[in-house]
Amino acid sequence: MNQPSTHPPTRERRALIVEDDPMIARILADTLTDEGYCARHTSAAQEALDVMDGWLPDVILLDLMLAGMDGWAFRRAQRDLGDARAEVPVVIVSATRATEARMRELSAAAELLKPFDLEELLVTIDQVCADRLRAG
Repeated sequence: MNQPSTHPPTRERRALIVEDDPMIARILADTLTDEGYCARHTSAAQEALDVMDGWLPDVILLDLMLAGMDGWAFRRAQRDLGDARAEVPVVIVSATRATEARMRELSAAAELLKPFDLEELLVTIDQVCADRLRAG
């Protein structure tokens, strides 16, 4: 006879990818999906903000160089939301290295330069998500 589980159900981890290069976005989405994440992709920052109206990710992977609203403007808009969406940690995944001052402005959880190592990316994202869970 099967016993009911005493462990609370766990929610699938969610990652929002904000990347305008379709190949990189596909690699990120496929890799995260293979690791058990529910991954969504947008190619524009405003679209990412719109997605977060009805879907709260655990982590955002953000390219800095986007057409229209760039990564810095996205972060300002995200923090201005003033609710749980403002608290979602961001991992910068960009070919553009931000200066130390610009990184402080972004208040990103981590930064990975393109081309990135997939294993390092996964370790970083898992750590960011674990830190968020511990913080409550």
